[in-house]
Amino acid sequence: MNFGTAISTCLSKYANFTGRATRSEYWWFYLFVVLVTWGASLVAGETFSTIVSLAFTLPVFAVGARRLHDTGRSGWWQLLILTIIGLIPLVIWLASDSKKEDPEHSFANS
Repeated sequence: MNFGTAISTCLSKYANFTGRATRSEYWWFYLFVVLVTWGASLVAGETFSTIVSLAFTLPVFAVGARRLHDTGRSGWWQLLILTIIGLIPLVIWLASDSKKEDPEHSFANS
């Protein structure tokens, strides 16, 4: 998946926490959010940058949940970001390879 496709896919699934997201989809969209937030900070200041960050909070968590589903984990594992040490396994999981979909342990309804 390329940069543009990842952005359009993630924005079209703005609040969709079900399904799976590829590694490239997640990281391209994350890069887009960082660049847009940084650009908003440079152009219009910190207040506007904060508003932009808040606007992208839901789609970032949605694509994160779909990415974790793709690695065989629940999207709730994103709550590890609330702890400093939990950020390490979360980044490892988000960067890991996809797992084959197991019908018994599908996270499509979680």
